[in-house]
Amino acid sequence: MSDFKGKRIIVTGTASGIGAATTDLLINSGAEVYSLDRRDPAVEVTRHIKVDLADESSIDAAVAQLDGNFDGLLNVAGIPGTAPGDVVFAVNALAVRHLTESLLDRLSGGTVVIVSSSAGFGWPDRLDAIKDVLATDTFEEGRRWFAEHTPEGNAYNFSKEVTTVYAMMMGIGLAAQGVRINAVLPGPVETPILGDFEETMGKETLDGVKDLVGRHATPEDIAEVIAFLASESAGWINGQAIAVDGGVTGALVTGLFPRPEI
Repeated sequence: MSDFKGKRIIVTGTASGIGAATTDLLINSGAEVYSLDRRDPAVEVTRHIKVDLADESSIDAAVAQLDGNFDGLLNVAGIPGTAPGDVVFAVNALAVRHLTESLLDRLSGGTVVIVSSSAGFGWPDRLDAIKDVLATDTFEEGRRWFAEHTPEGNAYNFSKEVTTVYAMMMGIGLAAQGVRINAVLPGPVETPILGDFEETMGKETLDGVKDLVGRHATPEDIAEVIAFLASESAGWINGQAIAVDGGVTGALVTGLFPRPEI
């Protein structure tokens, strides 16, 4: 376990699942955790600020309540594809970018970790579109881009493709500011929204993944990797998208198993 004694870390999505497990791990490692979520955090934190990540003004208001500098921003919050597509894209992609860039001047020497998803494995096929949306300058411009260029398939998958590419594209640029950024790409995880993913991606598909690797991940499996990337031990890891899925992504990209239709 990494030592976070005296570190000030912002975590989104602390109310349940991966965010709650990450928060618990950080607190037990000595960190001060500042929680951003629309619901109360699952464990006691240094400070909790309620925020609606689908609303740019709510994000700005939350940032205004955060005082001082921080050692890390962990963008864990996300919503499944059962929500309306524009909301999914706003929370999972636009809010991640907006919150990250709103806090960069207070993260010098720190790190950003984004929880993306292995469901975004199709990013190479849509890289031009992803670069296009990331070329927008504001939350509202990004929202308008999505309305005018709504991609085929599940909005959740596209939102995670965008955050994966965002982490990889920003690595070099943020390094000049003394900030590292990486993405964690979980496969299916035993969280309260697993049923939503079964609904949108197909229970048979997710059960097939489970059979392939023996089980779904626990939130703690993912939290350990998030904490590692946020720690000084990962000081030379930057601009990476790291799959944490028991080996499924490796099997897919090397053609050992067919790509699922999700």
